[in-house]
Amino acid sequence: MLRFLTAGESHGRCLTGVIEGLPGGLPIDVAQVDAQLHRRQLGYGRGGRMSIERDTLQITSGVRHGVTLGSPIAFTIENKDWEHWQVPMSAGLAPEGADLRRVTHPRPGHADLAGALKYQTRDVRDVLERASARETAARVAVGAFCRLFLSHFGVEIGSHTVAVGDARIAETFGNLPAETVLALDPASELRCADPEAVPRMIAQIDKARSEGDTLGGIAEILAVCVPPGLGSHIQWDRRMDAQIAQAMMSVPAVKAVEIGDGIAAANRPGSRVHDEISYDARKKKFFRKTNNAGGLEGGITNGEEIRLKIFVKPVPTLPKALNSVDIDSKNVSKASVERSDTCVVPAAGVVGEAMLAITLANGFLEKFGGDSLKEIQTNYAAYQRLLNEY
Repeated sequence: MLRFLTAGESHGRCLTGVIEGLPGGLPIDVAQVDAQLHRRQLGYGRGGRMSIERDTLQITSGVRHGVTLGSPIAFTIENKDWEHWQVPMSAGLAPEGADLRRVTHPRPGHADLAGALKYQTRDVRDVLERASARETAARVAVGAFCRLFLSHFGVEIGSHTVAVGDARIAETFGNLPAETVLALDPASELRCADPEAVPRMIAQIDKARSEGDTLGGIAEILAVCVPPGLGSHIQWDRRMDAQIAQAMMSVPAVKAVEIGDGIAAANRPGSRVHDEISYDARKKKFFRKTNNAGGLEGGITNGEEIRLKIFVKPVPTLPKALNSVDIDSKNVSKASVERSDTCVVPAAGVVGEAMLAITLANGFLEKFGGDSLKEIQTNYAAYQRLLNEY
């Protein structure tokens, strides 16, 4: 249904994305895509790169006069720092004696060594440039296109910061109403709904930065107005919760995913876990007063809000570098240090939003089909009528 590819290196000329499967007739507001790209660059604890460039989208195909054609959409996001990396990252042969910024001290926790061994390179830069989370800017752009598509069906997606290090929101903020999450200031430093937790999170980030360390944390991601019936129980790879989990685990630094109250559910009896079913005769719809399942049952969306958490490990580039081994000499050395961040939890939430939008958009296209937005809307409306008649 929906497919996308990204290309580009962290310090290369640009990032490139190609999207196939979005219908024709979809209005595209580039300003809304740029707004999502900007959100990804925000957050207390981000590094110096965020201050030298503002990501913007350039569409190169698939859109005409602001509307999709149904053909593949291609775009680029320029790397403003390219002028300082033209020689080290050149696609052609470098001049004799040029500084190629070769890296031979792999960082613990990064793809450096595993990638160097896999591709048999002795310059870790061949790996780290693509493994960098810079690539997620292209994914946020793809997700922004998908959000524009989903908006025609009332679907909205948001996220908020639950924890940074051991600074966590109060339990009373644990099940925030969706409208509260969606109303959070997109320009806020941490996008945290608990005002008392914010200074504690900032203090932890400041402490980590002063000690040459980094911090991880937790972000919750949600989607509202998702209809029942996306995904399927009939094969393992068609389960929507499995697709969402894979999408989240593909985000750099994400090491665990929880859907609904999945972790707590493991310690509770079924009577306190499963969401009892009710029926609203006026609205002609089934509903659940609780949502411990996070909007997914049997691999299928059940009509409740999609709710999940991603657990983000600390950034592996530490200013106070950990011990490593030189690839060439095999001697003990300190790991290399690339320009990086102290904490990326709010940004990871934005990337998680994008991946959820992509996954849900694919579910919509699989369920409702069609080559044009109008055709999909017609199919969706027919399905809504069937639900009302059930």
